[in-house]
Amino acid sequence: MSKTDAYEAVIGLEVHAQLSTATKIFCGCSTAFGAPPNTNVCPVCLGMPGSLPVLNRQVVEYAVRLGLAVGCRIAPRSVFARKNYFYPDLPKGYQISQYEEPICLAGHVDVAGADGSPRRIGITRIHMEEDAGKSIHDAGAGTLVDANRCGTPLLEIVSEPDLRTAQEAVQYLAFLRQTVRYLGICDGNMEEGSFRCDANVSVRRKGETRLGTKTEVKNMNSFSSVERAIEREIRRQIGILDEGGAVVQQTLLWDAERGEVHPMRSKEEAHDYRYFPDPDLAPVLVNDAWVDEVRRSLPELPAAKHARFAAEYGLPEYDAGVLTQDRSVAEYFERTVRALSAKGRDAAKTASNWVMTDVLRSLNERQCTAEEFPVTSERLAAMLDLLLDGTVSGTIAKELFADMLVSPDAPKVIVERKGMAQISDTGAIGREIDAVLARFPAETARFRAGETKLMGFFVGETMKVMKGKGNPKLINELLRTKLEGRS
Repeated sequence: MSKTDAYEAVIGLEVHAQLSTATKIFCGCSTAFGAPPNTNVCPVCLGMPGSLPVLNRQVVEYAVRLGLAVGCRIAPRSVFARKNYFYPDLPKGYQISQYEEPICLAGHVDVAGADGSPRRIGITRIHMEEDAGKSIHDAGAGTLVDANRCGTPLLEIVSEPDLRTAQEAVQYLAFLRQTVRYLGICDGNMEEGSFRCDANVSVRRKGETRLGTKTEVKNMNSFSSVERAIEREIRRQIGILDEGGAVVQQTLLWDAERGEVHPMRSKEEAHDYRYFPDPDLAPVLVNDAWVDEVRRSLPELPAAKHARFAAEYGLPEYDAGVLTQDRSVAEYFERTVRALSAKGRDAAKTASNWVMTDVLRSLNERQCTAEEFPVTSERLAAMLDLLLDGTVSGTIAKELFADMLVSPDAPKVIVERKGMAQISDTGAIGREIDAVLARFPAETARFRAGETKLMGFFVGETMKVMKGKGNPKLINELLRTKLEGRS
C-alpha cells in the first residue's frame, strides 16, 4: 500500500454563484460585466454615511429556486448579518451576508463515486450575500480598487464535508453549475468569476472518524484548476503528516502555472468576523404561497430531462447526457425533433447525431448559444427531412449544412439552386459503377477472389465520381450485383 492509499481526503466546497439580475442586491446599480471601473456605483454600494439598503426581491426568488432544485428546506424567516473585516475593496468595512439564519437549509446533490455507485453529497446551507469589489495590483500605481462589483448579488452554496476525491468535487461543482444555468439564475462563467468556489481540504488516516486540520484553497477558475488544486493540496498534507508534521489551518492560493498552492493568510473562524444582524434590513419572510409559486415555475431539471430523452426518444444514455448538458441545446434538439416530418426513434436518433456533432461543433467555433445559431431548429429539421426521405445523401447533407450557416434560404431552395438532389436513377448509377470497375480491374479480381472488404473502396470511388449525389443504398446493391456477376 502506498502512503497515499493509507489516507482519505475530506473535502467541502463553498460555491459562489453570481445572480443574473439586472441590478444589485441592495440598490439599483447595474450588474453588467465589463463596465469602466467605478461607474456602476452609488452611495449604497459604496457604503456612504446615511445610505440605506433595499432588498432586491428577485434575489430572494432566485435563492428559493435553487433551494427547491437541490432539495433544501426553505426557511420562512431568514436574517441578514454583517460580516466584519477590512479589505481595500470592501468600502463599508463589512459585507452583508447571512449567518445564523440562512434562507435554504439541508439539501443534497447526487454524484457518481469512484466505483460508479451514487454518492449523496449534503448541502448544509444556501445563503444570500453581496459581493465585494475588485483589487487590482499594479506595480506602478500600487493597489487600485474597482467597486463596480460591490453589492452584486451572490448565492453561497456550502456543502457538507462529504466529498472524498477531487473528481467527486468536480462532479458536484459541474452539477451545481448545470443546475443554476438551467434555472436561469446564473450564467456559470468561471473565467469571469460569476461562478467560483473555494475548497476546504483535510486528510485523515482511513478508518478514522475525527476530522483533520483543514485548509481553504482559493483562486480556482476552471474545473481543471479545481481538480488539480485539490489533488495537490491532498498530496501536500499527506506529505506533512507522513514526516511527522502538523497541518496548519490557513488559506491558500492556487498557482495554476506552477501547479502549487501558496499561503495567503491564517484561516479565520466565524468569531473573527464578529457577525451580528444587520440593523438596516428587516428579516426576509417567505410564505408557503410564494414557495409554491416558485416551485410551479421551475423548469424541467437536467436529471429529469435526461431520463425523459432516453425513454421518450429512445436515445442511448450517452446521447441523452450530451444533449442535456446545456438547457438551450436540449431545447434546440427537442424543437428539431418536433419539427421533423419524419417521426419515430430513427428520426430522433438522426437529429441527435447531427446536434451532437455538426451543431455543437459550430456553436463552439462561433462561440454562440443555440438561440443565436443561424441554423434554427426548424431549418435543421427541414434539412434532416431531405436526408431521411432520400432527397440528399449523407455526404451532400454535410455540404448543405455548411451552406445553411451562411445562407438564410430554406434547405430545399439551396438544394434546387445548387443541384444537390440525390441521384436514384439505377441506369445512371449502373453506368458509373461500370466505369469504376473498368478503372480498377485488379481490385475487381481480388474482390471476386474473396476479398470482400474492398466493397467500401468501390462504394467510395463510385460516390466520388458521382460527387456524393448517388443514392448509397442503390450503389451498394448494384455494386454487389455486378461484382458477384449477377448482371
